[in-house]
Amino acid sequence: MTAIDLGLPELGGLAGVPTTDDPQKAKDYKSDQEVRWCPGCGDYVVLNAVQSFLPSLGLKRENIVFVSGIGCSSRFPYYMNTYGMHSIHGRAPAIATGLAVARPDLSVWVVTGDGDALSIGGNHLIHTLRRNVNLKILLFNNRIYGLTKGQYSPTSEAGKVTKSTPAGSLDHPFNPVSLALGAEASFVGRAIDSDRKGLTDVLRQAAEHRGSALVEIYQNCPIFNDGAFDVLKEADEAEKRIIPLVDGKPITFGASGEFAVVREGFGLRVAPTSEVSASDVVVHDASDEHLAFALSRLSTQDLSHTVTGVFRKASRPTYDDSARAQVEEAKAAKQADLASLLHGRDTWTVVG
Repeated sequence: MTAIDLGLPELGGLAGVPTTDDPQKAKDYKSDQEVRWCPGCGDYVVLNAVQSFLPSLGLKRENIVFVSGIGCSSRFPYYMNTYGMHSIHGRAPAIATGLAVARPDLSVWVVTGDGDALSIGGNHLIHTLRRNVNLKILLFNNRIYGLTKGQYSPTSEAGKVTKSTPAGSLDHPFNPVSLALGAEASFVGRAIDSDRKGLTDVLRQAAEHRGSALVEIYQNCPIFNDGAFDVLKEADEAEKRIIPLVDGKPITFGASGEFAVVREGFGLRVAPTSEVSASDVVVHDASDEHLAFALSRLSTQDLSHTVTGVFRKASRPTYDDSARAQVEEAKAAKQADLASLLHGRDTWTVVG
């Protein structure tokens, strides 16, 4: 089925969610709960960015829901003056899917971590993305299990020494962006906790997108993995490593654009801008799924190249819109007649 087959309108991610005429501020989204993360945790920055960004959407707070799983990041709903649920380990996408299907008047957000989403919750995550449920998923990635005190996670680097890998991790880590794109997510982005402007821009685009929107957020854990992303926060190093994406613009980076992304066979590579022609520089197209995946493979575990921004943004029917349309079609065809169902051909008589 397609959106046209079902007669569904071309709706944005916020369509159908009641708006308010009362101007809102960041403080309106702060709950009365004491924020209890470790000093220096990147979660504070993300929380502040979300609380500052949401008023610009003009939505009623009672029509916004945050659902979390288990982990440090999963305390998020307590601190938002919206509806929310601290749910089950890895199962937040499943619970949020039910909300999105049953309540089209809600803006539903999932807050999860690299352990919660990519380990016990891996199947729930990929199937939510595959189905294209109208959810916004914030995946906090600090490359460690923080709440359970410092075990290696599915995104920890190979060779990582932790409490559970004293001789170094033997696992090959996940690339969450590549994983999401492989699951055919219709929106995939990445931001860094310390980049307020970049984070806000990706969050805004995710909110406006109709369908599953996954945003990976590099976030520092000062207790069990301190400095994991420091190299991306040092001005000189950041300019040589961070590759920001802007849809429709050539992909260049550096203090004065001295580096560029160019094609190499079926993949991409980084080259000095002065050594390639302008026509060789790749122009970002967020609708190109092949380009999005190739860009995700530029990001390496040593952070020598780190692509940020929106990798993929595509329009396709959402699971929740299609499910509601299917119910309406069944009602119109009187397929929901309980009496007809009970007395139909597929019945059995039980003789005592």
